[in-house]
Amino acid sequence: MRKNSIKNTRINGEVLRELSSIIRGEIKDPRIHPLTSVVSVSVAPDLKTCKAYISVLGDSGAQADTLSGLKSAEGYIRMKLAKNLNLRNTPEIHFIMDQSIEYGVSMSKKIDEVNRMDESRHTEEES
Repeated sequence: MRKNSIKNTRINGEVLRELSSIIRGEIKDPRIHPLTSVVSVSVAPDLKTCKAYISVLGDSGAQADTLSGLKSAEGYIRMKLAKNLNLRNTPEIHFIMDQSIEYGVSMSKKIDEVNRMDESRHTEEES
């Protein structure tokens, strides 16, 4: 199976959906932050490994705790994936922290701040 085949893309989507459902509803570890989301999933063509990109909206301590909580629950998550997905092999999951959502939120705040400053400057010039 090629890396960008239709089958691999479909498997990535199914694993993403199931993984986010498991993290959101079935793991009771208090280290995992409630605002944890699965950004993307990349399953290897041989179905042996899987990279799961995780984003946590919080400080760096919450991100580190969430990552350690997910790594300790890796066996449980893999068992749930095997139960819910009908795959030949259940991939070994490697969790990777992805800062894209947090980066987008901070950039949006900066843009809003610049727009407010620009608008206040225009109102001062008009009066």
